[in-house]
Amino acid sequence: MKEDYYDILGIAKNASAAEVKKGYRKKAIEYHPDKNPGDSKAEEMFKKAAEAYEVLSEPNKKARYDQYGHAAFESGGFGGGAGMNMDDIFSQFGDIFGGAFGGGGGFSGFGGGGQQRRVKGSNLRIRVKLTLEEVANGVEKTVKVRRKIQAEGVSYTTCSTCGGRGQVTKITNTILGRMQTAATCIVCSGSGQSIDKKPSEADAQGLIVKEETVSIKIPGGVEEGMQLKVSGKGNDAPGNGVPGDLLVAIETEEHDTLKREGDNLHYDLYISFSEAVLGTSKEIDSVTGKVRIKLEAGIQSGKILRLRGKGITSLNGYGAGDLLVHVNVWTPKEANKEQKDFFERMQNHENFVPNPEKSDKSFFEKVKDMFS
Repeated sequence: MKEDYYDILGIAKNASAAEVKKGYRKKAIEYHPDKNPGDSKAEEMFKKAAEAYEVLSEPNKKARYDQYGHAAFESGGFGGGAGMNMDDIFSQFGDIFGGAFGGGGGFSGFGGGGQQRRVKGSNLRIRVKLTLEEVANGVEKTVKVRRKIQAEGVSYTTCSTCGGRGQVTKITNTILGRMQTAATCIVCSGSGQSIDKKPSEADAQGLIVKEETVSIKIPGGVEEGMQLKVSGKGNDAPGNGVPGDLLVAIETEEHDTLKREGDNLHYDLYISFSEAVLGTSKEIDSVTGKVRIKLEAGIQSGKILRLRGKGITSLNGYGAGDLLVHVNVWTPKEANKEQKDFFERMQNHENFVPNPEKSDKSFFEKVKDMFS
């Protein structure tokens, strides 16, 4: 079973953003590869801490994790920091170490010898609009994305400014003595490489724009405003770096008859007075197609019929919500003489005098049942 992100960072569930960052920095320094050379267990803990920090430091991801746990990032191949490697970690969070390990994003002593920092390409963002049916059941969408990729024929040489290290060091004399600091090389952006040759159509970084078809698996239960991530489908990075990600913002279309509330759906069904008295059957909308329901004779206005499992698929994969059908008896606004005569004769008839039974719940009891 996957460890709780809060436990990994050693912080409380109501920790502030500053406490989350402090907790991560403490764990990252404790398990840093420079401090634990060749220690696979420390490396694993280092990655876990980075994964936890990536989720808990971002408000939207944190909210999803607090509500659904790890399941929020397991459906459809989307995740928080799952599958992060060392290059990802130092690319995204290298600045959090401050001066603890040379002050830069790069690292040494990991895997034997030093390595330059691998640059990550920029992320791309798109919006995908879904119908309520697609939200309910999950869907695979194919979209066209214009992304930067490395052009054919590009070759690189070692950066002359940093000597391929991706960092430049600076020694400063202070009252405490000589201090050495490191910073990312501004010439090669930390990749340690500079372009030697490139085709004419490529930009200064050796990249060209190409339209690519991307398949996106969207799990059932997503909500308006959620953002999913397709790893490696953003822009390429210069110098054979790590590609950025494609961030997919979810939009949902309003349904004509169904209203969503969490994993449940609501449907307003209007029936005539005659149908309420005599009973009837009706065909209504659901996210899996039309369904027919039976209304018993004498059904009361305000009655709520629950169709279990006909709602939205739960994002955590545990079943689906319900479809709640709200029965409304439609009262005619006008009536002819014959109709008026009938109701006048029936006005004092015992069958037409309101006589609710104890089993007929009040409005507030019905609302309470809806959320229980």
